[in-house]
Amino acid sequence: MASFPGSLNENEIGKAKFIGELSVPVAPFDQKSGRETWTVAFAPDGSYFAWSQGHRIVRLVPWSKCLTKFSMSHSGERTNLSQHSGDEGQVPPVLDEPCDHTIDCGDIVWGLAFGSSVPEKQSRCVNIEWHRFKFGQDQLLLATGLNNGRIKIWDVYTGKLLLNLMDHTDIVRDLTFAPDGSLMLVSASRDKTLRVWDLKDDGNMVKVLRGHQNWVYCSAFSPDSSTLCSVGAGKAVFLWNMDDYSLIRRLEGHHNDVVSCEFSPDGALLATASYDTRVIVWDPYKGTVLLEQGHLFPPPSPIFAGGANDRWVRSVSFCHDGRHIASIADDRLLRFWNIEEKAPQAIAGLTNGLSCAFSTDGTVLATGARDGSVHFWECPRSISNLQHLCRMALRRLMSTQQVEELFIPTPLCDYLAYRVL
Repeated sequence: MASFPGSLNENEIGKAKFIGELSVPVAPFDQKSGRETWTVAFAPDGSYFAWSQGHRIVRLVPWSKCLTKFSMSHSGERTNLSQHSGDEGQVPPVLDEPCDHTIDCGDIVWGLAFGSSVPEKQSRCVNIEWHRFKFGQDQLLLATGLNNGRIKIWDVYTGKLLLNLMDHTDIVRDLTFAPDGSLMLVSASRDKTLRVWDLKDDGNMVKVLRGHQNWVYCSAFSPDSSTLCSVGAGKAVFLWNMDDYSLIRRLEGHHNDVVSCEFSPDGALLATASYDTRVIVWDPYKGTVLLEQGHLFPPPSPIFAGGANDRWVRSVSFCHDGRHIASIADDRLLRFWNIEEKAPQAIAGLTNGLSCAFSTDGTVLATGARDGSVHFWECPRSISNLQHLCRMALRRLMSTQQVEELFIPTPLCDYLAYRVL
């Protein structure tokens, strides 16, 4: 397990490169609560970017359009997409070109997630003879979790409302789709439950997962969709078996509420962010701590970390290269981490950051803030060595226990099990 560095001089750390910004003009009275960008998300195929810009509005923007606008900006200038969103002076859209959508969800939006369909993936329900919706191969959905406990499902290409799911009794804080194309959706709510929905069965609720004693903040699927991680207003991290919806284990190690979680692309690592000023990287198969990424040096005492402090970590995201992690904390800094290093690889100033997500290709990080804006940053670039690529390919297929059963030298086993971080 990597330990905290003895000291850290943030002036010696590289600065993350700012790329551009998405925001909307606001009146002075709109600067108060209600504008928060609680969630940012990229479509699985990289075609769209979505963010909750506050006051019940979700914006859907073609990601290629964002990149074009950003590339047109001069070096060091901020590009604001809202400046180009009017009809005046715009070139008519090309046929079949992705279009912007502004969706009024009817209530404050807390969570959102993209889901894509694979026709060959069957519904988990049996003896189904009729469906309201026939999801095609190019189907792309957006799920929004609302303040009133409802979940609304939208067609990304048309902006049309497809389903309205009603069963939660409190705020739907987070949503996540199974990455296998089954259109299984999991919602995390302040009503202390997680609910599993089958959108291929017209939004039928399959299961209610109970175990959290307080609000559930976030959930995340493993890449193979077999395991779900959930975190909330408590110190424990829950791992669920999504084949039989049973609790696998609880991971103990944080000293305060755990608010964000995400698996690595190969499923061998799990990153969790907490108000205890730390991001912990776990082995989800064995429940052991592999790495701690501290946001306060020297490390705080458990008493300090367990209470109110100015280093609460709000969000964590795993890059698709399997080597980089991004985190946002209340100290007004965005940090890029390399799992092979103890200190951050790059930092950037970010006021009131709330959420973050990497683009599908892992080159850009989007961060949401309390004022409804989104900032984009270039991810630190590095070429993954052949050893790491082979390790990721192997770990996509093998658990830690299976790796340990291989007849290979101990150093190689430790490397494959990420015990040499």
